Amino acid sequence: MPFVNTIVVRPEDIDQMGHVNNVIYLKYVQDTAEAHWKSFASLERQDQILWVVLRHEIDYKKAAMEGESLTCTTWVEEANGVKMPRIVEIRNEGRDLVAKARTIW
Repeated sequence: MPFVNTIVVRPEDIDQMGHVNNVIYLKYVQDTAEAHWKSFASLERQDQILWVVLRHEIDYKKAAMEGESLTCTTWVEEANGVKMPRIVEIRNEGRDLVAKARTIW
């Protein structure tokens, strides 16, 4: 089931080109994954299980600007052993795809 996290672009997220820095998108991806995990895992489970990133793939589609509200939707693909692929789609207020990431945890 998809999980939705909303992020508002802060001034410190902006790079010298005037839009969200590519590294910040990765932070949005990780923040969304963490928020999803914390939304359903008990505190005990959160203390017992730690996730480690093995790989990130990000496609940048459109620039996001300061003050924009971004909708980050995530879901988990079928786990393969201990590896868990997760997708995060980041969309702007107009529902345009800004970035899409696939992370192997």
